[in-house]
Amino acid sequence: MARSTEARCRQCRRENMKLFLKGERCYTEKCAMERRPYPPGQAGQGRHKFSEFGIQLREKQKVRRIYGVLEKQFRHYYKEAARRKGITGEELLNILECRLDNVVYRLGLAASRNEGRLLVRHGHVVVNGHRVDIPSFLVKPGMTVGVSEKTRTVGRVMEAGQNVEKRGVPGWLELGSDKFSGTVKAQPTREDITIPVQEQLIVELYSK
Repeated sequence: MARSTEARCRQCRRENMKLFLKGERCYTEKCAMERRPYPPGQAGQGRHKFSEFGIQLREKQKVRRIYGVLEKQFRHYYKEAARRKGITGEELLNILECRLDNVVYRLGLAASRNEGRLLVRHGHVVVNGHRVDIPSFLVKPGMTVGVSEKTRTVGRVMEAGQNVEKRGVPGWLELGSDKFSGTVKAQPTREDITIPVQEQLIVELYSK
């Protein structure tokens, strides 16, 4: 499984905003953005003026890092979004939101998307009662996503469920009464996607 090995706190500082890549730590004063709210490197505290291309690039990098997707796969998602009917930028975010690792995070079964990705890869997640170990698996309305019976006693999973109130469950998902599973009620709309992103800038970047 290809993955980014760059320090997650460094990624947040590079994008000059909290990307919530480390779960509970991001809500505490230990968060790097609380202690050093400027880009990494020797010139991090200097003034930066980005070109039009630079602004578009930073927007793309921000979304890519939030969802933990590498460049090749992100470009593939963009091409798929461009083929769909609808607004390309919104379709791109729709695809990213429907990734299984993101759904596991959104339901509060994991403290971060990276933790959700590990749960999926290690076979702890079931979709419609069947184990799925592919983080990029795209869920569809009507599907049920949850963690296996054995995994429900794992401390990290129980802690993640307790902290879900801090970010809430989006309207297109419904958390089950057992708190360890949920149902995909519908495709996510742009209003359901609360990350601060200007997706049109990404479309402009790839349209060049």
